[in-house]
This record gives sequence, structure tokens and C-alpha cells, in this order.
Amino acid sequence: MQKAYLILENGTIFEGTGFGATGEAVGEIVFTTGMAGYLETLTDPCFYGQIVVQTFPSIGNYGVLTDNMESSSAHVKAYIVREWCQEPSNYRCEGDLDTFLKQKNIVGLCGIDTRQLTKIIRENGVMNGKIVSEGASFGLTDIKEYSIENAIESVTCTQRSVIKPEGKAKFKVAVLDLGLRNSLKAQLLGRGYELTVLPAFTKADEILGLGVDGVVITHGPGDPAAYGQIVSEIAKLNEKKMPIFAVGMGHELTALAHGAKTYKLKYGHRGANQPVEYIQTGKTFITAQNHGFGVENIALPQGAKPSFVNVNDKSCEGLEYEGEPIVSVQFNPELDGGPLDTSFLYDEFEQFMSK
Repeated sequence: MQKAYLILENGTIFEGTGFGATGEAVGEIVFTTGMAGYLETLTDPCFYGQIVVQTFPSIGNYGVLTDNMESSSAHVKAYIVREWCQEPSNYRCEGDLDTFLKQKNIVGLCGIDTRQLTKIIRENGVMNGKIVSEGASFGLTDIKEYSIENAIESVTCTQRSVIKPEGKAKFKVAVLDLGLRNSLKAQLLGRGYELTVLPAFTKADEILGLGVDGVVITHGPGDPAAYGQIVSEIAKLNEKKMPIFAVGMGHELTALAHGAKTYKLKYGHRGANQPVEYIQTGKTFITAQNHGFGVENIALPQGAKPSFVNVNDKSCEGLEYEGEPIVSVQFNPELDGGPLDTSFLYDEFEQFMSK
């Protein structure tokens, strides 16, 4: 294997070994703390435009499992691990990580001190970086100029589709696809919803014309403040008192539609171990999350109040809107690595739809 390097925009250089696809990759460097779930990470649309660092040292031990993929594509710009397992062992294994990255044209880097890299990101905040092969230029210009653009546009579906559950549909639900994960789709179908999956920029009038019982606004990548067009359509749905279940990016855009503000977190929340407190009961849930932006919980708009708060940094993890049929959370209630006891959120959404 060939030597490869990671160059950070602050000039720090890590020397390692390339694996996966060969070539260069520039992106925003983020870290995720999950011990497992690397296939979910690689195929999660929320990682669009980012170079992902796994903090757990050994990755790939159970190989490639198609059933674990969150989408059919790999969305990361590049992938960094301390070491990758070359001989995976699992009865469901369909291949190894190196081959998967080559197939998806994802540049990989291993053999660097991922602990030190994570500390740099935690202390200095998210920054851009570039992976290059031996002999390439170490210039910083393209690294500093990089920004994630057209994120939702790049991961949303291109046309409407209808997915029916097994048996009779309990509710008909529109899904505004900002970066729909397979796990959320499975959760909704498992609860007996008939899904009409729609492109992210679908107009509110078109959604209302479908005669659905409610709308799910999914998670997705990018800066929520850049999507005023979607925010405007959500505001129209709110005016019609359409029941809404908003998750991740959907939560942030729904907050913006009510006049709240969003901001970029220093290094985001990514992993399967984020503690959040449910304010109503004081109970703490250990949640799976993947986001780099949040809703400001200071000076919330009238009628909005926090429903969940992050135990670590006190950031907003959920909002309630007085008199409005909205369930809105920042974390991922549907992921396999997430909480199994947040089904009451779906129950609340169903109560709104029943009315």
C-alpha cells in the first residue's frame, strides 16, 4: 500500500497509508464515536461533503452487510480509520471494507493517530482537510476555500414515489426527503404508514393536495439557513395545521419556519452515545445523532419551548410548539444504534394525525 497524507487547514500533517480508492479528496473533517455502524456511516446522506474520522480504533471487523446500508450510495468525501480489518468475520459478511471503498470510489486513509486528530477537532472545531498520495502538492489554498454546497440537492430523490406497508395502511404520510435513511423508511413502514416520498423542494400546495394524514421531514446534510425555500413551504404547512414529524435537519428547518435561529456547533454530535434529557419527565435517553448544526435555545420564538436538551452541552435536542401538531427532535429516533424507548414520539405523531 502507498503512503498517503492528511493535511489540515491549520497546516498540521498526518502521515499514513492509503486504502480504498486512490486519489485526492478535500472535505470538512468530522469525527464519529460509534464502535459499530461503519456501513451506516459511509452510506448516511447526512455525511455528504465530509471526511469522516472513526474514533474507534479498529473498523471493518464484520465486513460489508448490505442490509446495514442507509442508502445505495456512499456519501462521504473520504474515510479515516486507525486500522481496518482485512479479514472480516461474520456469517452475513458480503465483502471487505477496502473493496467496498474502491467500488464506491471513496478515498481511505489508515495508520494515523486518530485520537490526536480527534483532539485537534475537539479543541479547535471542525476544519477542512485534504488527503493526498505521496508526491502530491501540500498546498493549503484549495483546503481553505472548500465549502459544502448543494448538499440537500445532491442527496434528495428526483421524483415522487409511493411505498406501501404490509397489510392495510394505518396512515398516509408524505415524506419530504432531505436525505432519507433506510432505517427511517423501515420504521415508518413498520408502523403501517403508506409513504409518499417527495423531493426536498416540493411545494406545500402539492403536499396538501395529496390528502395525506401527516408529513415527515427527514434528516439531511448542509447548513439549514441556506434553505429558505424549504423553510417557506414548511411555514405554509404549519399555517394549515398539518401534523408534522421533523427529525434532524427537518427539526432545524421547522424551527426556522417559526422564527428561531440556527448555528454551527463547534464539532457537532456524531455517534451512538449522545445523552439527551426529556424535560417533561427528567428521563435521559442515549441517542444516535449525526448533525453539525443546532437550534439556538436562547430567545426561542413565542409558543416554542424545548422538549429535549443535550446533557453534555445543553444544546436544544427537541422543540414543542404550543397549539401546533408538531413532533420535532434533533436526534435520530429510528436508527438501530439509537434509543429503543422513544416510540412515544411516533405515538404522539399518530395522535395528531388521528385528530
